[in-house]
Amino acid sequence: MHDPLHRLYRAKLLLLATLLLFVGLGLLIFGHWIQHTDGWRWFADWPLSDIGSGMFTTGLLGVAWQYVDGQDSEVRDTERLKRVLAESAPAMRDAVIGGFAFEPEDLARVATPEVLDQIVTNGLALRLGDAGFAKDIYQNVRQQAVGVPERLHDARISVHLSPLPAGRGTAKGRAALFVATIRWEAALHPQYQTRRFTCVSDIAEFRDIKQESAANSAWYVGPRTGLAAEDRQTFELLDFTVDGQARAIRRTTKKGSQSYSVSLGQEAMTSAERVTIAYTTRTLVAVHEHLLQLRVDQPTRGLSVELDYGSTTIEHVNVLDFIAGSEPVRVARSATSVPEKVVTVEFDGWAFPRSGVAFVWS
Repeated sequence: MHDPLHRLYRAKLLLLATLLLFVGLGLLIFGHWIQHTDGWRWFADWPLSDIGSGMFTTGLLGVAWQYVDGQDSEVRDTERLKRVLAESAPAMRDAVIGGFAFEPEDLARVATPEVLDQIVTNGLALRLGDAGFAKDIYQNVRQQAVGVPERLHDARISVHLSPLPAGRGTAKGRAALFVATIRWEAALHPQYQTRRFTCVSDIAEFRDIKQESAANSAWYVGPRTGLAAEDRQTFELLDFTVDGQARAIRRTTKKGSQSYSVSLGQEAMTSAERVTIAYTTRTLVAVHEHLLQLRVDQPTRGLSVELDYGSTTIEHVNVLDFIAGSEPVRVARSATSVPEKVVTVEFDGWAFPRSGVAFVWS
């Protein structure tokens, strides 16, 4: 069955041949008639019969040829097209693949997110030789990277541990505590205008907050510490700056939790360049737990974590890094001959969400 365009072409060709046929026939009849009519003899010198004969013959041959050779012509055209496509297909394929490989914008214009996911999965499967492994890997990467719109660059975290001053938090039955002052600084293109910091005593609420958004930071206070999560002394956001400019901090409390919120401002949200956010939190850490854990909630390129425990009686700190990457994690310690006690952890690659560093002391 022919497509509509082909049927239209055949109809136009047949109409043209029929028109030539009847016009030519009309001119032949008219030319013969004027030769026997006195009032029209002045037309006798015009070659009307010759013109009519040519048009009649052309139209007749056109109609006849269409019916005689139409089917064979279609076969020839089809075979010619197949041959051209067969010869050009490799070059066309290489050009398309090359364009998509080196020009991501071209691929983005013609592919939906679902198609892009399938392309990545198929390409990874070819490289790994295992389709199931490739699918699982990409699903993990997609959840940790594609689903998180913000990416941090050159993140620096400094932690200072010091004993809790006498007269603060020394209620009977409460465990010995360290004061941890933690300073975060990183550059990013912000996607969330409001940042929230929450301290909770309910582990289920803590996990829910961590799943909500990368703009929400949560701190969990366990029951063994004897601390109240809603107490400012337990956890406090001390300051928050955007490109060095201080931002207002709002605090709300309820039984079992407290929350701090900060707006980055419209200028930071519309900036074409990365902005630098920095903030300082202060919290209490139980000495007997021998553990301070810091976690990354967003994809982070370049991470530096420094722990200063020179003000405490801690003798040694072990470092556990939960960062998977092709580049090594570097750990440096201050010399034993100096009074400062500092441990530095550095990583130059991408640290994905739920990566982090744990300090274990003795």
